[in-house]
Amino acid sequence: MKKNYFKFSSLALIAGMCVIASCDNDDDPIVNPDDSSTLHGAVISDLTLESGKTYTLDGELIVKTGATLNIEEGVTVVSLYDDKVDYIVVEQGAKINAVGTASSPIVMTSQKEEPGAWGGIHICGFARTNAEGGKGSSEIGGATYGGDKDDDNSGVLKFVRVEYTGYAFDEEHEANGITFYGVGSGTTVENCEAYHGSDDGFEFFGGSVNVKNMVAVNCSDDSFDWTEGWNGRGENLVAFQAPESVLGYDCDCLVEADNNENNFAATPVSHPVLSNLILIGNGAGKQGIRLRRGTQVEITSAKVTGKGKPLAVESAETENALLEKVSRLSGVAISGTLDSKEGIYTNDKFVADGNTSNATLGYASLEDIAKECSWMNGWTR
Repeated sequence: MKKNYFKFSSLALIAGMCVIASCDNDDDPIVNPDDSSTLHGAVISDLTLESGKTYTLDGELIVKTGATLNIEEGVTVVSLYDDKVDYIVVEQGAKINAVGTASSPIVMTSQKEEPGAWGGIHICGFARTNAEGGKGSSEIGGATYGGDKDDDNSGVLKFVRVEYTGYAFDEEHEANGITFYGVGSGTTVENCEAYHGSDDGFEFFGGSVNVKNMVAVNCSDDSFDWTEGWNGRGENLVAFQAPESVLGYDCDCLVEADNNENNFAATPVSHPVLSNLILIGNGAGKQGIRLRRGTQVEITSAKVTGKGKPLAVESAETENALLEKVSRLSGVAISGTLDSKEGIYTNDKFVADGNTSNATLGYASLEDIAKECSWMNGWTR
């Protein structure tokens, strides 16, 4: 998780740090306004953002336990470019129901159209995590997550695009496009895009949420990232990083996957089941899919290109899981060879398991991917 500092003044940064800890405070509540379109503070009862309208996000928006934030199709939320840090946190026991359509998606963006402009969406649930003590605190907002309810329901996200996220308060508090903290399988997440952010596109801290039709475009850190025991399913995952000559920088991993940074054997072990991945990267010195720190995984049908190490496995626990078929790779095509740090699960074993190395994968643009993925049409950019 590369750190990327947004260019506010030091005074604004101090103010932002105060905001981090404010989730537990009863900020001035907001109500569904008739005339005002400015969003900030604590949502303590159900709030609806109405179809086709534009709203301004001015600071933190905290959906408190028991409340639901409803966002109708065609809504645009614009983060102000000022000395406040803007982000949305959905607490445990709260919900966000953001339901757009392919022709009328929900767009969350910023006045300042550049990576790192605002703090994204952070959803906290009661599903299991292998964080110490089975509980954690969100990197942004300091909200509690984790529990024992793997089927927990934090709401619905459909046809939602978040743009220009990635604000970093410091090295430990950074904002992805959408972050899922202990989010349960009762939550519906489909057709979501993270566009041009300066941290990860989508990150999972434990939980069992399933996702489908997910797109990460030009996210300078990892496109997809999981840790702390994520056990959900992912279907139709696309990551695209434009060439360094276009972006001006190379991006980090297309997928970075951990079990637990401090305890590779922590339980529940990360073990997502993924299918139909197209991952196109930049950066000759970086990894495409990076499996490490004890993670397990099942991947069926994937294409990975554009990275010097399109597939890397880095810990004995992770490599042994592949060798022993606890983890499985099937129908995975990579543009180079598998890089094995421990020499346990090697490129020869990868190929013997029905995968392809040194594949020719000709994707020059996001449009090339969309030709194969009709579900992307109409709502992505």
